[in-house]
Amino acid sequence: MHSLHSFMRQRHSPADTSIRQAPPPETKGLILSMGRRHDLMVWCMDTFLFRGQLRDLRRRTLQLARPQPGERALDVGCGTGTLALDVQRRVGAAGFVAGIDPGAQQIAYARAKAARRNAPIAFQIGVIEQLAFPDQAFDVVFSTLMMHHLPSGTKRQGLAEIARVLKPEGRLVIADFRRKQDRQGRAARFHAGGSDMQTLAGFLKDAGFAQVDTEEMQPRRFSTFPGAGVVVARKTPSP
Repeated sequence: MHSLHSFMRQRHSPADTSIRQAPPPETKGLILSMGRRHDLMVWCMDTFLFRGQLRDLRRRTLQLARPQPGERALDVGCGTGTLALDVQRRVGAAGFVAGIDPGAQQIAYARAKAARRNAPIAFQIGVIEQLAFPDQAFDVVFSTLMMHHLPSGTKRQGLAEIARVLKPEGRLVIADFRRKQDRQGRAARFHAGGSDMQTLAGFLKDAGFAQVDTEEMQPRRFSTFPGAGVVVARKTPSP
């Protein structure tokens, strides 16, 4: 692991010096600690149960966020870094990508994946309640399949933190599963929680976001994919 940390220190851009090094606070949300096993589980689930809809959801998230070369991006609840790696390819060498997650094993494996791909991504253990970045540090922020792990108060606190680290008119894209009570047929068998997109949209407006839009991804026939929603928002411009 020491060699991975050394690699990441060498590959980080100078902008990484803005990241605080203090230990992150505890989160009130769920912490996943599966590392490589998480990626294997997700691949099996998406291939055999969801008919590729998790991959489609990640692709749609990127389309809506439109990360551009040279931009600064943050993945909140980055897990093992799959989405962050896709984002890094889009922002390129002139850009900067950071990913935070409270799970130590998730971050360790994310760093290993980035090292294998020679991708200069700043992965660190962190929590949504207290993002270790300065104000207005990012052009775009992502959060995928993690909001349902948070109680309502933590959602509000985390969205306020995301608003703080976003530049004026910066973009936020949140993707999550549909709520359990809204699932039907085979999709109702999937045990993980979900989010109500309209509730999230309300939280976003309270946190200082404008132009809040939502869309739905319906499960395919014979799929146990629970359905998903995406919220896209822009931070209110400076006066």
